Amino acid sequence: MVSGPAVVAYVSALELLIHLPNPGGYGLFIDELYFLACGEHLSWGYVDMPPLTALQAWIVRSFLGDSLLAIRLIPALAGVGLVLLTGALVRHLGGGRFAQALAAVAVLVAPFYLSFDSYLSMNSVEPLLWMGCVLMLIRMIKTGDTRLWLWFGVIAGVGLENKDTMLLFGFALIAGLLMTPERRLMSSRWFFIGGIVAFLIFLPNLIWMTQHHFPHLEMLANIKRNGRNVALSPIGFFGQQVLGMQPVAFPIWMCGLWVFLFSEQGRPFKALGFAYLVALVALLLTQGRFYYLAAAYPMLIAGGAVAIERWLTAPRWRWVRPTYLGLLAVTGGLIALVVLPILPPETYLRYTHFLHVSQPKFEHRQASELPQMLADRFGWPEMAAAVAKVYKSIPADERARTAIFGQDYGEAGAIDFYGPKLGLPKAISGHVNYWYWGPRAYTGESMIVLGDTPRERLEHYFARVEAVGAVDNPYAMASEHFTIYLCREPKGGETLEQLWPKLKNWD
Repeated sequence: MVSGPAVVAYVSALELLIHLPNPGGYGLFIDELYFLACGEHLSWGYVDMPPLTALQAWIVRSFLGDSLLAIRLIPALAGVGLVLLTGALVRHLGGGRFAQALAAVAVLVAPFYLSFDSYLSMNSVEPLLWMGCVLMLIRMIKTGDTRLWLWFGVIAGVGLENKDTMLLFGFALIAGLLMTPERRLMSSRWFFIGGIVAFLIFLPNLIWMTQHHFPHLEMLANIKRNGRNVALSPIGFFGQQVLGMQPVAFPIWMCGLWVFLFSEQGRPFKALGFAYLVALVALLLTQGRFYYLAAAYPMLIAGGAVAIERWLTAPRWRWVRPTYLGLLAVTGGLIALVVLPILPPETYLRYTHFLHVSQPKFEHRQASELPQMLADRFGWPEMAAAVAKVYKSIPADERARTAIFGQDYGEAGAIDFYGPKLGLPKAISGHVNYWYWGPRAYTGESMIVLGDTPRERLEHYFARVEAVGAVDNPYAMASEHFTIYLCREPKGGETLEQLWPKLKNWD
């Protein structure tokens, strides 16, 4: 008979396989282009993120190259790691083979994780780091070995270098402990040592943010003021949790929450239930995006899987085990085709129309027929090729002085990634961290301007504005259908460096 760990290993292998192929023809996601550009400017911080994602980008390009397979390898491995870690959580909570299989499959088919693990970002690594802290906490509760706070601190510190929401989960876990008798674990000197370790790992990023006056807070304020994010009611927010974890899996993680909070078996781990509720309430109060809570669910799934295994021990209920597991796998597979970049666009559209389902909208941005998470993977190579055609048509002496300006980090990132093979220089932009990288010594006397920019606005700054090309991939986001302008003879006598402060776009 196959053991529980072996079943989890098989599920993790399937996780790797579904994220490696790219049969649908989808390219790099807009955020990936930006992260790859950040990897060329390694720093202890960026306007919109800590440094770990940029470091990932630098590592894969330095050692594995620029292929889509190489760039997507780390998120795929993160997905594998999350399945394995969830299996470990189940075992530490006393679960057997069925509980491990149920939890592993639930994590495998969760739309949140299917999406996160399909592109390079901080989101694929975040659940691993959150659950790594949970595993250390469970082991401390079971063994009383408070030296594990040291490893908790290491994991939390790395989490803070990955994404700022680690602060939220760390706070939630500590709050959960304070609400239970397990607060005794915090009286050890190792708790304070672990905190110091986490702080020291986080310190370089904190220093960077302090030196740059906390730009991420400015960006978040801009986003809130401009209403870019889709606002959800508390019911809508919770509904997205159900959808994001796959509706058939809802009984599993809800059972896990109930077990942690109310059952005798889950009483030692009540802090985990409180931690989830604290994080949920905090995100509701701060109007955080609905997927910010996604990294917390493997612990609830693990607790729920153990409970369901115990409840279905009686022979008359044994048939429910394979039936429910099969239902979870089949419905998960159907939903996976809605989330993953696997089906070619036309097939995808027919499939989603047939099922009457779609990906949730989280920003007020106009997509194409495809949802945003897929539409933002189209049009970038074609855009770079169109810009290269314009760039090469410019006389050689002027070409050397011509800057390529992208309105957003996707446009600039696409030029930086695809441009070198096309003979293009690095792009400039005022968007997020591109603004810090400056005008790259360009004067502004000649600029190729990308993005959905009104001609009248350009004519305010330049005496000569000429439409020289167009970008129009049918599957790309609406904002990536635009005219390419060649702008010359800036007005007002200001150089690009003098104008640069006005071009900051942190939104």
